[in-house]
Amino acid sequence: MELKLKAGNVISSNVHEIGVIAIGSHIENHGTALPIDTDSKIASYVALQAALRSGAKFLGILYAATEYSYINHGIHIDAEELALNHLLPTLRSAKKYVNIKKVILVNGHGGNLPILGYLEEIEKKLKIKIIFNNKIVEIEGPHAGTGELSMGSVLKIVDESRLNEHCNFNNNPEVGMVGFKKARDIDEGINEGAKEVENKGVCIDRALGNKLLETAVNEVIADIEKLLD
Repeated sequence: MELKLKAGNVISSNVHEIGVIAIGSHIENHGTALPIDTDSKIASYVALQAALRSGAKFLGILYAATEYSYINHGIHIDAEELALNHLLPTLRSAKKYVNIKKVILVNGHGGNLPILGYLEEIEKKLKIKIIFNNKIVEIEGPHAGTGELSMGSVLKIVDESRLNEHCNFNNNPEVGMVGFKKARDIDEGINEGAKEVENKGVCIDRALGNKLLETAVNEVIADIEKLLD
């Protein structure tokens, strides 16, 4: 049997060797207007859209996530466990059953960054190429802030009736990480984001949400094209 690799709307017949997988966080507080799996839903949307527009294989999402020890707003696992007990077996299956040779990890949760230290080991073990795409995290701004609210509004995962209570930092210290003193003391970036939320509050801007989502999708597509070169 000869596979029709050029069939359909694909940017190249070689794109079928490229997989796109989302990594987020399924159990993590995001205030009262956003759900606890916000990161996973945003990352999944971006990964799926990039796969749809390019023809790359959509591999779904990892169920687990990791986090820095000084941030406590959800249920997470150790970075080594995430990388070697979850990511590695998932990619091994993708290579075996879907003939994936190159992979883009679409990250929607800043706490997943520690797995970067394990990607070279996974590449060597599986003999695949991995790109870690962190664009969502880089452009979304403070945790559960205007960026995530705006993207969430576009994706219809926001309860806008609860926006007024979203910035009650006593009940929702994770919004902007305003109430996370230890994290603010350790990480200047977190502290700056917290100050921004404290001083300006948050809002929903659907134009911004669309722009952020499209920027992230296009960045993943650019990585797919890079892997085709």
